[in-house]
Amino acid sequence: MTGLLLKWLLNCCALFIVMKVIPGIQINHIQNLLMATVVIALLNMFVRPVIILLTLPVTLLTLGLFALVVNGLIFSLAAHLVPGFYVAGFGTAFLAALLYSLLSSVLNLMFGTK
Repeated sequence: MTGLLLKWLLNCCALFIVMKVIPGIQINHIQNLLMATVVIALLNMFVRPVIILLTLPVTLLTLGLFALVVNGLIFSLAAHLVPGFYVAGFGTAFLAALLYSLLSSVLNLMFGTK
């Protein structure tokens, strides 16, 4: 349970850094940051596999690069679902999802969460 909480907090830190680094990402309150992290995790857990499966031919054709577009769509969808979490456009969501994935992976490796 503490590992899950640590991973969630690290992902919150990653999302906060993304918000500060990429212009066009705005989160109004800390509650919105915490909720956005949960929504992104849930979308990645339940919706992303379905989208990846449906777009498998395109993903194979682009040698997996279309998965980056799916990540941007998930990030944009999270912004639509969480009040107080705003993304300027798809390009911003694409870059934010890419940076969020990288930061999240690095932070989880640094702190040893699985």
